[in-house]
Amino acid sequence: MALVSAEESQSPVVQAAQLVIVVLVLMWLIEAVDALFLDEGLDQNGIIPRSWGGLDGIVWAPFLHGGFGHLLANSIPFLALGWFIAIDGPRRWVMVTVFVMVLGGAATWVFARSAVHIGASGLVFGYAGFLLVAGFVEKSIKGVAIAIAVGVLFGGMVLRGITPVSSWVSWESHLFGLVAGVAAAFVIATPASERDPG
Repeated sequence: MALVSAEESQSPVVQAAQLVIVVLVLMWLIEAVDALFLDEGLDQNGIIPRSWGGLDGIVWAPFLHGGFGHLLANSIPFLALGWFIAIDGPRRWVMVTVFVMVLGGAATWVFARSAVHIGASGLVFGYAGFLLVAGFVEKSIKGVAIAIAVGVLFGGMVLRGITPVSSWVSWESHLFGLVAGVAAAFVIATPASERDPG
């Protein structure tokens, strides 16, 4: 008889869901504290383009939202797209998340309008960009199927979100997040022919 840890006995699907849900719960807790106790004061810690004081917003922006409605709008795509990435392991999810946050956030800091850019949507668009491309880079049937599903379910959101249709939507963080996600696919995804068989 062999013994396995609780983590080893869980399927990758369940582990992926737990990982993404924990991060989402953290976002909701931060928004609750900000709304109930800080009068939305944390929102000023987002990305402020070309301001040295707003550079650390690259780290904080995905966890800050302009109210519960803003967070709710990001929650479902964050869960779905983040889960699709996390089912291939927590390491992959962390790598894609950090890559998109840093590259997409830095591009927003350099090129976006002068405003405070907050919200997980840049990360969401990065996840979408990664999933739309990674399966083709990897030459994976599963990955291509996921890319098609993401295109069908979220393609309209992506196309609307990267155009300047509203003065209060950070379409720049959407656009640069998407570009960062596509770049992450080429850096992180590994073609089947190059994988270590062991």
